[in-house]
Amino acid sequence: MTGTFDDAPTSIGRTRLGNPPNGAAARPPGACRILMIGDMIGKPGRLAVEQILPALREERGIDLVTANGENVAGGMGLTPSTADAILASGVDVITSGNHIWDKREIYAYLETTDRVLRPHNYGSNDVPGRGWGVYDALDGSHVAVINLQGRTYMQQTDNPFTDADVLLDEHSAPEPLPPIRLVDFHCELTSEKNAMGLHLDGRVSAVVGTHTHIVTGDERILPGGTAYQTDLGMTGPIWSVIGFEPRTVLPRFINALPTRFEVGSGPVVFNAAQIDIDPATGRALQIERIQRLLEV
Repeated sequence: MTGTFDDAPTSIGRTRLGNPPNGAAARPPGACRILMIGDMIGKPGRLAVEQILPALREERGIDLVTANGENVAGGMGLTPSTADAILASGVDVITSGNHIWDKREIYAYLETTDRVLRPHNYGSNDVPGRGWGVYDALDGSHVAVINLQGRTYMQQTDNPFTDADVLLDEHSAPEPLPPIRLVDFHCELTSEKNAMGLHLDGRVSAVVGTHTHIVTGDERILPGGTAYQTDLGMTGPIWSVIGFEPRTVLPRFINALPTRFEVGSGPVVFNAAQIDIDPATGRALQIERIQRLLEV
């Protein structure tokens, strides 16, 4: 059984393909509509979100928005002022990854807000902030957002797979997490992301990858009802090397000399996934990639 962009999402076994990108699929009755935005790169990425998000929320009826903000402050890290600007633009929850620690001023800020997350599997031993939270969506649903980080070719944090198990088990009773559960898995390897999606299938509503800045076209709904995409892709300058000015990156590939990366310029690509979820069961109903190109 095969499908085309003109068909409804195809089901093979119990895995369903995502909807056509930018297809503006109708919202299933009663669904909670989530938008998860990929890594925002520098000022261009932040301005793109500020420019596009208010209208996008209105036209598509988005109930809750997450965005990865670890690369907003000059391409590496996050500051309180940039976090405030992102939240004011319509983002409900900022997720992050290994670069959340690059700007020291964010440490105290992480202790004062529950709307900026750091990876949960950094543990709690003198680590500021939190790795998950529960938030109110516009449709009245409660939504859990969990931030995890991979370990292959990255810092050797606690195990994200077993930490996710503990978190979900601890909140299984008597006060379970709400049925809608979103996971931003900030990770280097596509295989590790794929493994996390399958590991959490049926226990969370969505697992999406961030960190590599390259959008993948493998969005689908797994057999247990979890929406999955290996990487959301970046929101940043499109004529760049994963968001950075080519002249500051290419020498590393040509002659291995160290260089200082600079955020790129020019048109910005906006990458996100729209996910419709049944609030009663937490099962994903459909997933659709959204990609826009704009000047900022």
